[in-house]
Amino acid sequence: MKTTQLRQYVIVDGLYEEFVAWWQETMPVLRPAMGFAIEFAYGSPESNEFTWAVSVSGDLAEFERVDAAYKVSPERAAVFDGLPDRVASMQLSFIETY
Repeated sequence: MKTTQLRQYVIVDGLYEEFVAWWQETMPVLRPAMGFAIEFAYGSPESNEFTWAVSVSGDLAEFERVDAAYKVSPERAAVFDGLPDRVASMQLSFIETY
């Protein structure tokens, strides 16, 4: 069993390429080190949309436990330190595989 979160972002105009380069450099290293698996990542430069999914082995409670630890970790703080907010809007939801 695993719990998967879909993360849909609209990136601030003019920052899409910068965001994707940062994401590719940091998230595939950081998220797995913190207990997540990255399921996929897709982007649409034309519309500034970036969609990706992370999962955690276990139920929703386990996902929330891992996510809470991630959010307060010094590792996460380090990769966001000094960066401007490049995400104009974000939608998070849990998804299921059928």
